[in-house]
Amino acid sequence: MSDAKEQFKTEEEAFWAGDFGNDYIQRNKDDALIPGKISLLASALQTTRNVSTCIEFGSNVGLNLKAMKILFPQIEPHAIEINTNAVKELSKILPAERIFNTSILDWSTPSGMTWDLSMINGVLIHINPDVLPTVYDKLVSATNRYLLINEYYNPTPVAIDYRGHSDKLYKRDFAGEIMDRHPDMKLLDYGFKYHRETNFIFGDGTWFLLEKRPD
Repeated sequence: MSDAKEQFKTEEEAFWAGDFGNDYIQRNKDDALIPGKISLLASALQTTRNVSTCIEFGSNVGLNLKAMKILFPQIEPHAIEINTNAVKELSKILPAERIFNTSILDWSTPSGMTWDLSMINGVLIHINPDVLPTVYDKLVSATNRYLLINEYYNPTPVAIDYRGHSDKLYKRDFAGEIMDRHPDMKLLDYGFKYHRETNFIFGDGTWFLLEKRPD
């Protein structure tokens, strides 16, 4: 195993921290994608109330956070991002103290901190299924109210090729698994954005908005 891979707990982390992750940045850093993200987030978050802080897991260059600032101008966003080149772009829109340049698996909620909204967009699909329960726990522990998940949905787990790479993209019922693991997380809303939408750029993601409501 190379030194780069030894830094991380899974092969998928090394994959996204390295050259493939850098290539992804170049393909997905265009601000022309922001209107579609505004449309999706406006739909997904329309039932939320009093969201003044958020944290995005795997924020890449921060296009979702830019969209959040347009929708919620007073929001205080934070980001977790594994790729150092993506973090350089993030630092153009966020102060350094709001950026966690680390793997999601190595990150833990700072003592005494939670956010009104934690969210993850197109990241769970690339995480090794063996460590998903750990990631689910981190998503839930980070939020004091809402959790937004926007991923590829499938009722049963399935792995598909991703740009010529095997075992790098997984579809499953992420939201259902989170609710089964954390019964205090209740389904508040859900929706789908189709890639043939003519006004905005979408990728067939299904979003789920969960709310923390202890019984």
